Amino acid sequence: MKIICIGWNYSEHTKELNNTVPEKPLFFLKPDTALLRNNNPFFIPDFSSEIHFEVEIILKINRLGKSIQQKFANRYFEEIGIGIDFTARDVQRKCIEKGQPWEIAKAFDYSAAIGKFLNKSSFNSIDDFQFRLDINGKTVQRGLTRNMIFKFDEIISYVSRFITLRTGDYIFTGTPSGVGPVKTGDHLQAFIEDKLLLDFFIK
Repeated sequence: MKIICIGWNYSEHTKELNNTVPEKPLFFLKPDTALLRNNNPFFIPDFSSEIHFEVEIILKINRLGKSIQQKFANRYFEEIGIGIDFTARDVQRKCIEKGQPWEIAKAFDYSAAIGKFLNKSSFNSIDDFQFRLDINGKTVQRGLTRNMIFKFDEIISYVSRFITLRTGDYIFTGTPSGVGPVKTGDHLQAFIEDKLLLDFFIK
């Protein structure tokens, strides 16, 4: 199992980080040790003083696939969920300044929180639904899948040109604007439409 994460897939988030809107999907990987499941708490690591939340829609891959044509990509997932891509922003910033890879800021243990999943048949349109992240009862991020630069099928097709997708893989599809730091004691709740699918604390 692997975790594939798409970067800069919402134009407003790209702008808030002073980045250029990509021409093709940008992706990086997290190992399976990055998974945080079952609403377990997230413990702030000792190597960063600026851990940021990034709420994202997640696709769960349901079959083996390589070089998938975009028109067939919808066959490769049946479930859609929500999660948090935690980022050590201070560490990432230093890596970028030095022109170094920044997996150290993204792929650390428990940096990929995942919640419950919904069958895609329960959506009126998977290309147009709302999701959000609340912290301590206040909405801090809100997204619409119609605002994604690269849609689900395009992401699956593109990534599978380079990496074989396997049953059980997760694809984090990018975060909308509004990312920011977490602190000890914060209560994070992530929703797709009005369904609470992820609910945990920062320790």
